[in-house]
Amino acid sequence: MSNIHPSAVIEAGAQIDPTAKVGPFCLVGPDVVLHADVELKSHVVVTGNTDVGEGTVIFAFAVIGEIPQDLKFKGEASRLVIGKRNRIREHVTMNCGTEGGGGVTQIGDDCLFMAGCHIAHDAVIGNRVIVVNSVAVAGHCIIEDDVIIGGLSGIHQFVRIGKGAIIGAVTMVTNDVIPYGLVQGPRGDLDGLNLVGLKRRGVARGDITALRAAFQMLAQGEGTFQDRAMRLGEETESAYVREIVDFVTADTGRHFLTPK
Repeated sequence: MSNIHPSAVIEAGAQIDPTAKVGPFCLVGPDVVLHADVELKSHVVVTGNTDVGEGTVIFAFAVIGEIPQDLKFKGEASRLVIGKRNRIREHVTMNCGTEGGGGVTQIGDDCLFMAGCHIAHDAVIGNRVIVVNSVAVAGHCIIEDDVIIGGLSGIHQFVRIGKGAIIGAVTMVTNDVIPYGLVQGPRGDLDGLNLVGLKRRGVARGDITALRAAFQMLAQGEGTFQDRAMRLGEETESAYVREIVDFVTADTGRHFLTPK
């Protein structure tokens, strides 16, 4: 294949589309699938049972599909599935899943993973997610669509981050984050809504007003956080507010970051 540099090591069994490009000194393991227009820049390791979607570009020294950093992992079969048109920058690591977490680490489409970030076993990453430099996403996390995670932040295992939320830089997130939430500070305080992101996506003024009113009710209403969310669900007509209500009332057993 003319698109594979002669210094690259392609192990027997690897499936590489004729339009994919494999740069110098890359290693592609025997159970790897590279779809159309995938590009490995140079010195990239893609191993394990890993499927890399169409148009994804992986930059130098990334290690994709290695075994989990989990002492409970005993070599069981597991996978890493990466969607389309992702940009995976230098020194990024993404691990396959574990038997205890469902066996699959899943990456959506059109995401940007900046240099040095880590996506751990059994994480599920949505579409159009931006993970900034040196972020660590722990095992079993769920990061929904359009989330931005600021640099040097850490996401605790099993945490869910709702659609459209933004996490400030140097933040440790230990509890679930509501959709469109704004979280910042060393221990991850819920400080408001991601209004900038909502406006950039063209969300109607009426929906933004409804979201702001909903946030105030969640912050200052009577009863528990879940009680307030359930009352909000009975009153709202906004589809955006309904996303928050459904997120909070889902039975996951996890705790939420609540407004200060």
